[in-house]
Amino acid sequence: MIISLLLLFCASISAQERTEVVLETTEGNIRIALFNETPQHRDNFLKLVRMQFYDSLLVHRVIKDFMIQMGDLNSRNAQPGQLLGAGELDYTIESEFRLPQIYHRRGMVAAARESDKVNPERRSGAAQFYIVWGKIYDDRRLAQVQARLDSATNGQVKLTPEMMETYKTVGGTPHLDGQYTVFGEVTEGLDVVDRIQQMATDKNDRPTKDVRILRVTII
Repeated sequence: MIISLLLLFCASISAQERTEVVLETTEGNIRIALFNETPQHRDNFLKLVRMQFYDSLLVHRVIKDFMIQMGDLNSRNAQPGQLLGAGELDYTIESEFRLPQIYHRRGMVAAARESDKVNPERRSGAAQFYIVWGKIYDDRRLAQVQARLDSATNGQVKLTPEMMETYKTVGGTPHLDGQYTVFGEVTEGLDVVDRIQQMATDKNDRPTKDVRILRVTII
């Protein structure tokens, strides 16, 4: 009986283990844990990693105090100054919102997607993703964000006290909650994300100095 309970306990722990990947970039390494709570996004990301899809792609979009974005398939051989962002694979993934447990705090990894106008179901693009940096919020600004969320989600997304405390201390991008799927988090290398998000960019938010993913490996 004791052995059976021990085996059950070990199986439970194993089921909760998260797969991690390392993005080796020209600015340093970023380690990411993928959430089991978003299995479609997790499995799709791992599939692309195994295909070496992300190897040699650029971080093609950077907005200071907001996020860094990558995964554009057209960025592999992009010329200096070339407009990027349109390169995507030919399928989408059903949204997997997991509020209030998983949300857009600093260091979270989320899927990019087409706008609500052409994508009312808020399905994720297959390849492009971003890492959240964001800002620190006070109560007044969080109230403004909540009003914005109420309008965008018909009142379906509410910031909990725990979420608001995180946004006031750690930071993030709360106005994206319930609209873009968060499927992972940075566990090491947030300093690299910080360094990239502060880089100079052109009028299209592309870094003027190329930041390239050298390779992505599963831990």
